[in-house]
Amino acid sequence: MTFITSRCAVAAAVALCFAAAAQAQSNTVVVSGSRFASDPSLLPIGATTITAADIRRAGVSDVNQAIRKIGGVYGRQSLTGSPDFGLDLRGFGTNSDQNVVIVLDGVRLNENELSSATLSTIPIDMVERIDIMRGGASVLYGEGATGGVIQITTKRPQAGERSGNMFTELGQFDSGEVRASVAQGFDGFAFDASAGHQRSDNYRDNNEFKQSRLDGGVKFSTGVGSFSLRADIARQDQRFAGSLTEAQFNANPRQTLTPNDFGKLDSDRYTAAWEHMVGAFDLAAELSHRKKEAEATYFSPWGVSSSAYDTKQTQFSPRVRHLGQFDGMLNELVAGFDFGRWNRVTTASFSAADASQRSKAFYLRDEMKFSGPQQFRLAAGVRRELFDKDSIDPVPFTTATYSVKQANNAWEVQGSMLAAPGLTAWAKIGQSYRVANSDENGFTPQANKPLETQTSHDAEIGLGYAQGAAKLDARIFRHNLDNEIYYDPTAGMFGANTNLAPTQRKGFELDGSYRFAPEWQVQGHFQQVDAEFRSGPNAGRELALVPKNILTVRLAWLPSDGQSADIGVQRVGKQRYGSDFDNSCDARMPAYTVVDGRYARKFGQWELAVTALNMFDKEHFSQAFSCRAGIYPNSGRQLKVSARYDF
Repeated sequence: MTFITSRCAVAAAVALCFAAAAQAQSNTVVVSGSRFASDPSLLPIGATTITAADIRRAGVSDVNQAIRKIGGVYGRQSLTGSPDFGLDLRGFGTNSDQNVVIVLDGVRLNENELSSATLSTIPIDMVERIDIMRGGASVLYGEGATGGVIQITTKRPQAGERSGNMFTELGQFDSGEVRASVAQGFDGFAFDASAGHQRSDNYRDNNEFKQSRLDGGVKFSTGVGSFSLRADIARQDQRFAGSLTEAQFNANPRQTLTPNDFGKLDSDRYTAAWEHMVGAFDLAAELSHRKKEAEATYFSPWGVSSSAYDTKQTQFSPRVRHLGQFDGMLNELVAGFDFGRWNRVTTASFSAADASQRSKAFYLRDEMKFSGPQQFRLAAGVRRELFDKDSIDPVPFTTATYSVKQANNAWEVQGSMLAAPGLTAWAKIGQSYRVANSDENGFTPQANKPLETQTSHDAEIGLGYAQGAAKLDARIFRHNLDNEIYYDPTAGMFGANTNLAPTQRKGFELDGSYRFAPEWQVQGHFQQVDAEFRSGPNAGRELALVPKNILTVRLAWLPSDGQSADIGVQRVGKQRYGSDFDNSCDARMPAYTVVDGRYARKFGQWELAVTALNMFDKEHFSQAFSCRAGIYPNSGRQLKVSARYDF
């Protein structure tokens, strides 16, 4: 308590340092790139937004699927049968999840381990919008934001507003889902609740997945601000199909060589948030605690191997914002702290590690928007973050005993201007960073020696056009990385997590949408990326598991008679197999194209729909860890029917 109280006092002192006269503010509230609801004119530059209407029309069943199918973000097949695919912004391969920060209502969902954020536990019907901000963003969001940030905002019912729905779906592979949600707003008080259960045998043998969840929250206003309390509880049971060689995949992609492997994951998340305006200042804070218990059992010719992980994480993020007008210039100044405490205890034959991480950070960011026809915007920010990492593992021959302190800095400068009516030009430069997590530090080339911090010098220039029914954003980017943290199968005798020689990501992105008729709308995303070593023994060679080209296009039909249809196409280019560091493998992972579609019809408060995933039953894979082997097949064609009732 003394630790938190002293930091709160510092945050209050920072707020007083920026005192100024009260200012007029817009009544329109949107999510901005400053970790506050803000003026619409300060929206993040070049962000991709997925709305609740987009989610409903596409019929996606979870947040991860919405990000991939609507937002155009590349996803790699989960290794456990979970719908939580690994998400990859700007080509970070095996460790893509560790280079993207996921934020839910202001709270980071990333943890200090090699695992994907469990987005499938977020009630999809309660999501208001998803903002995808590509490129380095460590100033505001800390370590791991080199690829970008995905910010999820849930609905907040207003006074007198009530909504709810019930949903059920059945499909192939013995899949099914039921869920229900309700939200009610009163004067100064609101609540929401949601529950759901889903199951699927999935495409492959021994790949069954089950999940049950319960979510709920309340929000109330008092004389000292607005408070919200929230609980999200989920239980998962999984069976693990394992990997295949190329020959096994070609013979039967649905088979498994591990018919008995299984596991489970229990996750509890509790969050308290506070917002308050004092004169010219907005104050906010979130306090979040997560507990996760994971178990896995594997069978092999050498016997049975079991493991259990008990993980706890607490985060506290107080911050202050001043938004004011000065001689026609709109200025937004944000300062804040991020504190984190993470611990995991492992119980397994191969490890008994007790690992912990403590972090504390301070950040400061200022953005100015000048009056005048060019609407110049200029922003700059800095961040300082300190980490204490400790691990003790008494099991013989492990490499997971260490104690290390690391200090990291991030900075950014960006600007934009209205170059012509409807045409915005922008440029960004900065430095972002990532620290090795507990799993990575537990298996390194040198025993008990943690990895160095990964740093990236980021640059981007872009053009955005928005006029009438058309919107188009084009970006050229480059990330020069030093000490990139990656699993190198050629390191040591059996491979290890290591700091790579200098690497680079550079490429081009195009986002757009266009309503070319009252009933028709098209939207899409294209990414071309070159990922390679800048120097070292593999200089000029391509990095593994990075598709050179990815194209996602969706076409929506929206007549006014209650019908709707949505069809999506994603084309993924060839990529190097996961172990192909020296580009010596005589093959590449094949390119593939998948198509999904949905048709729905409303009858009063009811909506009936039919959905087809991988409509043309393309046999393909997005995850392969060695040359022509280590393959985790993606799902074949799946048909689903659903019914939804809104009230």
